[in-house]
Amino acid sequence: MKGYSYKLHNDLITKASERGVVKYTRDELMDMTTFQLRNICYKQRLVEGLGNSLDREGLIRIIMKYLSAEERLFIGPICEGGFDRVQSTIRKYMQLPLQGDGGIRVPARLILYSGMATDKSDSYRVTATVPLPESNVLLVNDRMELCGILHLQQDEGKQGQYYLTTDRETQWLLTSNRHYSLLFLRKRESEYIYNTYYQVHDQPPANIQYYKIPLAELEIRELEETDAVLAIDFGTSNTTAGAFLYNGYAASPSSLDLLNGQIQMDTINYVKFPDTTYKVTDWIEALPSVVSVTDCSDPTNIQYNFGYQALRSMRHSSYSSRASVFHGMKRWVNNYAKLEEVMDTQGNIAMVSRSEILRAYIQYVITRAEQQFKCKFRHLHLSSPVKMKTQFLDMFTHILPDYKIERDNALDEGMAVLYNTIADGIERGTFEDGEEYKALVIDCGGGTTDLSSCNFRVEDGHMSYRIDINTTYENGDTNFGGNNITYRIMQFMKIVFADYYMGQRNLSDIDKLINIPANDLFREVDEQGVEQIYSELERRYREAEDVIPTAFTLYENRSRDEYLRVRGNFHFLWEIAEQMKEQFFRRTGILRNRFHSEHDALEESDLQITTIDRWFLSVSRNGVMKDEYEFPDVVFNIKEITQLIKADIYDVVRKFLDDFYREGRISDYSIIKLTGQSCRIDVFREALKEFVPGRSIEFRQKPVEGRIPDLKLSCLRGAIRYLHARKFGSIEVSITNYSSVIPYAVSAHTHNHQEKELISSLERSNRVLGSISRPFDTAEIEFFLHGSDGGLRQSYLYVNKITDYRPITHQEINLAYADKIPQDDTDSIVNGETKWFVFADDNHWGFHVLPIARQKDGLHLGRKQIFAFESDLSELDFFDGLK
Repeated sequence: MKGYSYKLHNDLITKASERGVVKYTRDELMDMTTFQLRNICYKQRLVEGLGNSLDREGLIRIIMKYLSAEERLFIGPICEGGFDRVQSTIRKYMQLPLQGDGGIRVPARLILYSGMATDKSDSYRVTATVPLPESNVLLVNDRMELCGILHLQQDEGKQGQYYLTTDRETQWLLTSNRHYSLLFLRKRESEYIYNTYYQVHDQPPANIQYYKIPLAELEIRELEETDAVLAIDFGTSNTTAGAFLYNGYAASPSSLDLLNGQIQMDTINYVKFPDTTYKVTDWIEALPSVVSVTDCSDPTNIQYNFGYQALRSMRHSSYSSRASVFHGMKRWVNNYAKLEEVMDTQGNIAMVSRSEILRAYIQYVITRAEQQFKCKFRHLHLSSPVKMKTQFLDMFTHILPDYKIERDNALDEGMAVLYNTIADGIERGTFEDGEEYKALVIDCGGGTTDLSSCNFRVEDGHMSYRIDINTTYENGDTNFGGNNITYRIMQFMKIVFADYYMGQRNLSDIDKLINIPANDLFREVDEQGVEQIYSELERRYREAEDVIPTAFTLYENRSRDEYLRVRGNFHFLWEIAEQMKEQFFRRTGILRNRFHSEHDALEESDLQITTIDRWFLSVSRNGVMKDEYEFPDVVFNIKEITQLIKADIYDVVRKFLDDFYREGRISDYSIIKLTGQSCRIDVFREALKEFVPGRSIEFRQKPVEGRIPDLKLSCLRGAIRYLHARKFGSIEVSITNYSSVIPYAVSAHTHNHQEKELISSLERSNRVLGSISRPFDTAEIEFFLHGSDGGLRQSYLYVNKITDYRPITHQEINLAYADKIPQDDTDSIVNGETKWFVFADDNHWGFHVLPIARQKDGLHLGRKQIFAFESDLSELDFFDGLK
């Protein structure tokens, strides 16, 4: 069967063969280490830079001599008096424009918004028959009064094509004369205007030449608020956002955006984010949940990069920058007030709360939505994991006080996915009126996997659809998601590369690492357990650490050079593993993946090429870290990767569905819904077929048009469709959340060191739970949390203070805790005894500890404290520097 190959090649070499095509700015080079600078000299054959006598500054000087990039001096942040200085320069030195128009063609109409940036997505395109530099463009009226400053940027890879952009802080001046023109400058004149604006130094008199191109129409507007709800799906790995834009969502929507397709009325519009990690910007419906610190010299105004910008800055510095980078911020939900010490590229240090980092990230998502849809949002819907809905809503309400956070009609992630399926069924007419259906929803995201069950009924009423939904959280795995799959691929790649560089390629065959035939793998997981399946892989991975070290935390007591090399190894391998996972599983046609150093003019027609800027691996030889410039000549194929991840995926599916299967309940469910960015992998469907008929599995995806699969957007789409239907009265919905199944057990030790189970694993959270007794003056008591496998997850310490107790009656206890604490249990408390009652809390995904004591024949109530089942949403952190 003919498919696609996946090849990585060196972008710096293949873009053009001549030397000097890759350019660097001094700031970029200053962020690099000495060995990375030598790497550039080697790659670009700068002989002068290959001598050992040159220090870091000497290497930078050599690279700048031959590969210096022209820095773009764009006017951005407001400088006091800058606007007036440029206006004065226009009057003095810009009297006569150049003859003709230079073949420059500009948009007929511009619509600009105060306080809002303009970028390539706004499609203000400029063409020219003669080359134009990237420069500042002056907006003037017929009296040559300055009205604003724009930027002209080259459209990547398109000669003679440009687009206009503006900075968010650009100052706009409305004048009585509305005949506007754009003044296009040469590079030297543009830099003169820049230096004038920022008063870099005194400017000598000049004769500034320019092309003056009139505009047919220009509007400068203020953003108006909208009643539309912006829905955000904040994920462990990626975040998506969108809104249903109905007619009238804004009084005057941008007609240009409607013409360009930037906005579509009466349908869902997804926010698109610029992926600037490579040379050609792509616009993607998902933003990586990553934040990096760019400048913390002023602790009151810390500057960040978000998503693709953060990844780009990491790649630009060859992963060697000490600037703080945060992944998996969704895990912070139970500890979002914690302070983090952050560092920027210049070594400045500041303390900032996690809530500030989260607020900045979410605000960036909102700003991108406002820029794309040309309106100001005040109403937000933020989806959350089913088991931690209350905590997430509390967190978002706290960190975003200026916005209305939807609570009454908020959907958790599983419910949003389910409603999306129900809405599809209503549109297709597949549900019988009034008939009850049962569904299981498996959501495998970037960091966690959850299983929810529900039954629902749809009735076609005389004025709306009546939908009755009863849902239950059944099970979850906080340590399995898409990142686990990326990590498995990274492990395999590291083993293969280590063998390659040590000349032992034949040892890293997948059949030797997992020596079980693919057809027997599921049975072996049942009999041996998943740890045994991967035991040889894990052993070889530990051995590969001696060749390609990635556990950078263990190198914190080594030299700076060693630490940065090891950290760079991890981030580089993680990135290319993520890319390979995306290429293999985004489309089913990709069969092979190969790493290569240069473009092959005779490559097969089925070859998939993904560019890599530089090869970043450092290999340890005889205890000394050395750069490796050679791309490994190895091939990965889809069968290897499938064999690699098959046991992991089957294990998590088995964990979820085995009880349903053994008890015969699985046949009750007419819909098995897979969702999340990882569920698009065919192995999920294969594993599910071990438990359910294939026809029951809801696994349909729309044809792949972009990089974000349909399954990733189903949660966001379901939330948006639900809010829209509720707002316009097309549905009446009743949602009942039944008590969750708890995949944990809670225990404590008695006075004679016997362990007593207080909460049983896989029990419903509404059942009466346990208690343990101690003397009244006990200072502290420890509770233990165990996973469903019996392993200890964490311990909690309850500090008991006598001053916290207050008298209480039986009637008051029954009124507040009748469903948790039977009266017989309080009647049995003797004088001098304190009984700690332990019970689960559905709303906060944790358990309460409530002490009740008896003193002098009277009951006393102590301080109730809640302990989260999961201090972080996922206990497994792949970026802790120990992998």
